[in-house]
Amino acid sequence: MERPGSVETVERVGSRDDVIVWEEDGRTHLLLNMGPSHPAMHGIIRIILRLDGEQVVDADVEIGYLHRAFEKTCEFKTWNQVIPYTDRLNYVSPLINNVAYVMTVEKLLGITVPRRAQYIRVLVSEISRITDHLTCIGASAMELGAMTAFLYMMKAREWLWELVEMICGARLTTSYTRVGGLKADLPEGFHEACRERCRGVRQVLKEVHGLLTNNRIFIDRMKDVGVIDAETAISYGFTGPCLRACGVPFDLRKAQPYLVYDELDFDVPLGEHGDNLDRYLVRMEEMEQSIRIIEQCLQQIPKEAPEVMAPEMEAWALDDLGRLGQATIPPDRIRVRLANTLEGSEVFHWDHVNAPNRAVVLPPKEEVYTTIEALMDHFKLIMTGHGIMTPVGEVYFAVEGANGELGFYIVSTGQDRPYRIRVRGPCFALMSGLVEMIRGYTVADVIPIFGSINMIGGELDR
Repeated sequence: MERPGSVETVERVGSRDDVIVWEEDGRTHLLLNMGPSHPAMHGIIRIILRLDGEQVVDADVEIGYLHRAFEKTCEFKTWNQVIPYTDRLNYVSPLINNVAYVMTVEKLLGITVPRRAQYIRVLVSEISRITDHLTCIGASAMELGAMTAFLYMMKAREWLWELVEMICGARLTTSYTRVGGLKADLPEGFHEACRERCRGVRQVLKEVHGLLTNNRIFIDRMKDVGVIDAETAISYGFTGPCLRACGVPFDLRKAQPYLVYDELDFDVPLGEHGDNLDRYLVRMEEMEQSIRIIEQCLQQIPKEAPEVMAPEMEAWALDDLGRLGQATIPPDRIRVRLANTLEGSEVFHWDHVNAPNRAVVLPPKEEVYTTIEALMDHFKLIMTGHGIMTPVGEVYFAVEGANGELGFYIVSTGQDRPYRIRVRGPCFALMSGLVEMIRGYTVADVIPIFGSINMIGGELDR
């Protein structure tokens, strides 16, 4: 803090070298480092607090402890190779990152994925939104001593992560989307499992409401704490639940509908005071709305055509037949189960979740194993310098992430890899306003205020 009257310009009066104390305007001030070695700071945030007793007079926030050169690394990867790196942005809701990135590339290419793929992308995004909010509220409650609420929410998050594992074989590092479609269709039995878990999550939310929403201690710690008004929030670039808690009805799913959100019925929860309590209540209601969206997706998603439902065959067996010249692809196409130990690695109904564009979308494995044309397509799309060739230009596309507007800005020079990628992560703007939110409150209030932002280090620092 290099401002008039700061610690750099006043004489220390403290006796210890590791504690900075000084007199200013007749008051004794203390400089305190909160983090980065602090459990509530996630080990990656340093807040330099200037205190008058327990009250925060001013602060500086230092970020960058988790920077790993995401944007620069992407310049050396092909379009599809970037997808695993997006998992590591907001690693609590990685599927939203996957969807946002590939939709940006698809906007550059001018292609649209099939409607079934659009519904699946919405479905997995809303599952991820719920897991993100469960983590935020559960961890914030735990930091205030509400351990029971934390355990309940982690139980619900586990149910949803099991769904994600069914879909793509992973829980956090999903890499489920592809440019032009998805890695695979939904597995058998997913609809029933999803409905069952949605009922369970609803029950957990009801239980947590009983534990927290009318809890006198919780209300006293959250109400009228960390207040930020709508005008200030907008000036800092706030989006997502933190902005809607101020009463601003901005949600990209409504303001700039993408995929099939304009065909779904859901509400945008709003707060009034912009305090910790409103941010908690907005997220709780957003999870209810996400469950509504998921249930509508399960009801409305286009069904697979009967003719593509053919007998399964292990990939290795089909490969052996192909080597002997004995494998033929019937009109309805054999459904192949890949030889893989991970759940969610099966390829189902390729045409229903991928755009019919062989210059962009990798061919299905059953064709790669049995036809020279598909093998050539696959080789050309994978080989360096011969992959997806995007047109020259630049494009920006944003989705409604769990914490707000998540956007990708891409510059292409017509190569098989991006010339430049820039990520508009919502956490950066939210962290820029943290000082405004903690100034005037106590040291103990810093923890719930910081928790209500739901800072995710991978998205913040990149």
